[in-house]
Amino acid sequence: MNQLRPLALPPYPFKITEINGQLTMFDELRKKTIIITPEEWVRQHFVQYLINQKHYPKSLMRLEGGLRYNGMAKRTDIVVFNNAGQKILMVECKAPSVTINQKVFDQIARYNMTHKIALLAVTNGLKHYYCHINHESGDYKFIEALPGYGEL
Repeated sequence: MNQLRPLALPPYPFKITEINGQLTMFDELRKKTIIITPEEWVRQHFVQYLINQKHYPKSLMRLEGGLRYNGMAKRTDIVVFNNAGQKILMVECKAPSVTINQKVFDQIARYNMTHKIALLAVTNGLKHYYCHINHESGDYKFIEALPGYGEL
């Protein structure tokens, strides 16, 4: 099926089942079975990448957390906290068919006006972009690789 296409992330042995004609998988963070949309396919892979390759503790991750921006309810895809409960990473996931462009960066920047997180990631599963933000100076710089949890 097209939505389960290989991504530029390590493959993981997800338990995929079909329920009423829809592909589903168990989301180990939210502890529930979810429908696999193209964006969810990317989100689940990136979560596993964070856990298995970058050693981010799954107990410190939150998926689809709510926030308010200009009075409107919005949802962040992935937010990671440190042991002190501070937000240290926000990830915006898009479907593989979505081109990562200025509009996508603007979206995560708007969300980050609320969160004020220093490390941002944007991915469509095929391309990944990482950015460090200094909220004091307003400066930002793109970085080649996402730091592991122990490097933050």
